[in-house]
Amino acid sequence: MKNNVFLIDDDKNILASISMLLENEGYKVSTFSDGESGLKAILENSPDIAVVDIKMPRLDGIELLKKLRRTSNIPVIFLTSKDTEIDELLGLKIGADDYITKPFSQNVLMERIRILIKRTELKNIKKKSNIDDKNSIKEGNIFLDTEKYMCKWKNKTVNLTVTEFLLIKSLVKNAGAVKSRDQLIVSAFGEDKENIDDRSIDHHFKRIRKKFKSADNDFKSIVTIYGGGYKFSE
Repeated sequence: MKNNVFLIDDDKNILASISMLLENEGYKVSTFSDGESGLKAILENSPDIAVVDIKMPRLDGIELLKKLRRTSNIPVIFLTSKDTEIDELLGLKIGADDYITKPFSQNVLMERIRILIKRTELKNIKKKSNIDDKNSIKEGNIFLDTEKYMCKWKNKTVNLTVTEFLLIKSLVKNAGAVKSRDQLIVSAFGEDKENIDDRSIDHHFKRIRKKFKSADNDFKSIVTIYGGGYKFSE
């Protein structure tokens, strides 16, 4: 069965180009040009994932997500402009699973959609089994399930977006080693990184630290190396 993706954006060019890309990859795609009609369709049809622009007429992405999260946990990816960091933070706080900054790489969007659909499917499998070592990383107090994109610190779940997970995974896999911002950009976004800058990586790590500190106020394992990058250190 084809996975069903809903695209909600008032930019018809974005709807057309992303739809074509997803359909070529075997997804079933439905498009909506405003938040109100998009929300109504999501609630009536329960797609596998929704890609939602923040700035839209009739009902913006933030309000759409607030209403959606009252009854649904389907994964949502926000599309946002570079100057809307406050909206990004609010979106993540109220339940967005990830966000991608415009202009964006279609390959990165495709990968985020694939990961989030897979993560949801794995979470819905009701079976008790031990996690295979090849699908996990443990370093001191941190545990990463690399198949479900789940993170725990001192046995407490830390809810990371896919991008945040990929960044922390890159550090933990190379614990003690300094990873430059360029290396971290590649880890999280692949080679399609032309629209990602150092400032964006710093913002991501600011949010990551805040999430870990919510689980443990003494968390200090992500270290900034000024002029160098970041490292994970117990």
